[in-house]
Amino acid sequence: MSIALLLIFYCICVLLASIAGGILPGMVKLTHRWMQLVMSFVAGMMLGVALLHLLPHALAHIGSIDRVAAWTLGGLVTMFLLIRVFHVHAHEHGDTSDLVDPHQAGHEGPCEHHHEHHEHLPDQHPFSWIGLALGLTLHTLIDGVALGAAVMAEAEGEHGFALFGFGTFLAVALHKPLDALSITSLMAAGGWSKKAIHATNIVFALICPLAALGAAWGLAGLQGEQHTTIGCALAFAAGVFLCIALADLLPEVSFHAHDRFPLTVALFLGIALAWSSGLFEPKHAHDDHHHEHSPSIDAR
Repeated sequence: MSIALLLIFYCICVLLASIAGGILPGMVKLTHRWMQLVMSFVAGMMLGVALLHLLPHALAHIGSIDRVAAWTLGGLVTMFLLIRVFHVHAHEHGDTSDLVDPHQAGHEGPCEHHHEHHEHLPDQHPFSWIGLALGLTLHTLIDGVALGAAVMAEAEGEHGFALFGFGTFLAVALHKPLDALSITSLMAAGGWSKKAIHATNIVFALICPLAALGAAWGLAGLQGEQHTTIGCALAFAAGVFLCIALADLLPEVSFHAHDRFPLTVALFLGIALAWSSGLFEPKHAHDDHHHEHSPSIDAR
């Protein structure tokens, strides 16, 4: 299988996962508890991918710890601003009937974190989903660039076949359904028709695959600065993934009194999956042989 076919396969899987997330509420009953477990698992996965895959690849390509740190900080701050401005990652859409009292028994204190609770959704304005959709569109564009860059980074210089960018693919594919769920849930609460919701869901699902293919095509055409560009893209994506993981994880594991142990287990399972995905990477994928001059790496 060629690199292009592998990336296309990844893109198809991400597309289907995103579409499935958007139509999931109409197919099954999503409980509060299951939503929190899924969020904790995906947060652990993204945390592991950022620290165990994206950052090492970025350092191997750029060769400068300072530049990697700067681009990582840029990605983290960018994602933070998207969350603040567009309320991205309001993933709390599960049915809370499985909890005795979500606000009293389920939290140690007042519910002040960024998640919006399901019982408030019917009061949403018909166009309240647009801000969230704009923020998630920017976010999913970054995810697509991260996927394309990760595949290109791992495939460079390799003559055999491996699941290049497998860890990044898993993180993106597992997270896209939550993003799509946020948009379609708000649209449904605003009284939009099923036809409009499905059309929006499909358009949103296409963004990440198109961004991944576009990023890979652009990086393949670069001359001379390909190493640096790939490294910067990976470091920026690592910052974005870190912000997502912490924004999803901290409110659920730290501020919830209920299910604290299962949520923590889900977190570690996500991290374990991120680590184990490295078994499918090319051998020595994180070594510094990609970069010809890397004094800052030798100085570690």
